[in-house]
Amino acid sequence: MILYELKCQDGHGFEAWFRDGATYDAQAAAGEIACPICGDTSVTKAPMAPRIAKRPVGDRVDMEPPQPARKSPDAQAMMVNGEIRARLEALRRHVEENCESVGDDFAEEARRIHYGEVPHRDIYGAATEEEAEELAEEGVAFARIPWPVRTDS
Repeated sequence: MILYELKCQDGHGFEAWFRDGATYDAQAAAGEIACPICGDTSVTKAPMAPRIAKRPVGDRVDMEPPQPARKSPDAQAMMVNGEIRARLEALRRHVEENCESVGDDFAEEARRIHYGEVPHRDIYGAATEEEAEELAEEGVAFARIPWPVRTDS
């Protein structure tokens, strides 16, 4: 087994185990390896440090088990927060590209769809806490997503 450090075209880094180098090559060529953050299948090997054998035992070599990179708690939190933000931004792009924005009329439009007053379509918009509670009480299916604040102003 071999552990590779991989990265996608968006620069997301992740690890994956393979039977051998040829297995990685075949899966990468077939587009079978996807970034766990954005789903991109254009992945490449990232630079990595080799694992050194400790000592021979009989006909085999004992390898030290792979250890995750040690990061400070602050660095780990920043990495996790960065991954969460990247996933939320990808979700936001998907919603904006595939759904209709109804702005502040979300609650009313969701009701009209729920009660069959207008044809079903996927929508997104804003609702107050009170409107969200009323929709939930009426059985209207919706989800609240915490959009990250955009910084590309």
